[in-house]
Amino acid sequence: MTQLLMRAVTLVGLPVVTTTTGEDIAETRDVIYMPDEGRVIGFTLNKRGRLAGRLKNILLMERIHAVGRDAVMVLDASALEGTDGRDGKDGKDGKDSRGAAADAKGRNVLGNAVLTDAGKQLGTVRDLVVEMGSGEVIGYELDGDPALQRAEGAPLLLPLPSTLAVSSDVLMVPADVEEFIRDDLAGFGSAVTDFRARLGSK
Repeated sequence: MTQLLMRAVTLVGLPVVTTTTGEDIAETRDVIYMPDEGRVIGFTLNKRGRLAGRLKNILLMERIHAVGRDAVMVLDASALEGTDGRDGKDGKDGKDSRGAAADAKGRNVLGNAVLTDAGKQLGTVRDLVVEMGSGEVIGYELDGDPALQRAEGAPLLLPLPSTLAVSSDVLMVPADVEEFIRDDLAGFGSAVTDFRARLGSK
């Protein structure tokens, strides 16, 4: 099965559309990332149309039917029900969605420094690379050392291990990661797999 990899920034501002009626019911506002779990759990939302403004509802990853470059698809409007924090539960699996969102925002990693466990600074986090099927964040895009770039101005896509040390402002990765840095999403999934296999063989 082919992985669908997307940068988190491309997911912000997309309309949320139902597959049953084609109705445009919301717009993604913020990506809710839980670094301790290594995954995106969902999105905060804006209203659409003339009554634009922030919604209390949260769209959880497990309620998303599909994600494209132009829209996030859900089966129907019930995908947003029970995630407004009024009863503190999301109505499906008993998780406190409002609390999860608040906690995730408190641990935003954008702008955090990335260091190897050998003490080398690789750069700072510009964006997240998300595997949309699972919501797993498999890599970071960095603003970093030009010496790591394959070409001037090329992005630095850094694969992540399956577990990551996260502090308030520093992200620690194994020193072996440097040889697996890529500049294109097309082959990035394979780089992540190879990197994790290397770590597992040690």
